[in-house]
Amino acid sequence: MPPRPLRPRPLRIALTGAGGIVGGFVLRAARAAGHQVTALGRDDGWRLGLPAELRGHDALIHCAFAHAPGRYRGGEGDDPQGFRSANLDGSIRLFDEAAAAGLSRILFMSSRAVHDGWPAGTALLDDLPPRPANLYGEVKALAEAHLAALPLATTAIRATGIYGPGRANKWQGLFADYLAGRPVTPRVATEIHGADLAEAVLLLLAHPAPPATVNASDLILDRRDLLRMVAALTDCPHPLPERADASALCVPRCKELHSMGWQPGGFPGLRRTLPDLLDSGGASPPAPPEDI
Repeated sequence: MPPRPLRPRPLRIALTGAGGIVGGFVLRAARAAGHQVTALGRDDGWRLGLPAELRGHDALIHCAFAHAPGRYRGGEGDDPQGFRSANLDGSIRLFDEAAAAGLSRILFMSSRAVHDGWPAGTALLDDLPPRPANLYGEVKALAEAHLAALPLATTAIRATGIYGPGRANKWQGLFADYLAGRPVTPRVATEIHGADLAEAVLLLLAHPAPPATVNASDLILDRRDLLRMVAALTDCPHPLPERADASALCVPRCKELHSMGWQPGGFPGLRRTLPDLLDSGGASPPAPPEDI
């Protein structure tokens, strides 16, 4: 039997990127758990690079990220220096401000992209050293390194592709293509529901000695299997795409989170969420199509 998940005492948390996709999941989960959250984001007049008033807080959760619309890898667009300045220099400034303000804990939403340079088929362990292959992964890896050197409890969360309802519905275009009978390119990827990622954040907040790096991933999902579920819900008669080759997939192992009692929803959770994803239609702008 897995251990009972830890639950922290109510904390005062500063959360960057609270208006974003990941930050939104974390904001709702933290407040539902009884924490007091100070939202830091564009809607609140703050952006990466600006000073943050962090005194009086217990913890910082850093989810903010500046990028070209719809892109993480390649999110620098035609301004790599601006991308680096905002996301690396801005994150370093934020981490240093948190340490100077006396916060006891920092959680940083990193990315599995720090491992994009490892060979195909590599098992991505929680403590596997970064090997980025693009500017996005490099910026995340350098921010992780600065964070780890601070004299307080810190964790970089290497999250995989995030799905969920509303703005997190990154499959809106995929579903539209399939239901209209348009060709769908085969693809297999690792995925996690945004609510499961937020639950991982809460567990790390509660842990007395959190690890420096953890992976956060749940499903190995082939589009053929995803669209098979869509077809069952919609009676869609169109043919499914071919199954993708998963042999080259680098799969994150999540031993650290599982040891804390983390139990993501898996395929049952995806099936429960799928009707909401199909019902969202065009009500919300789709999330970036690429993994985080």
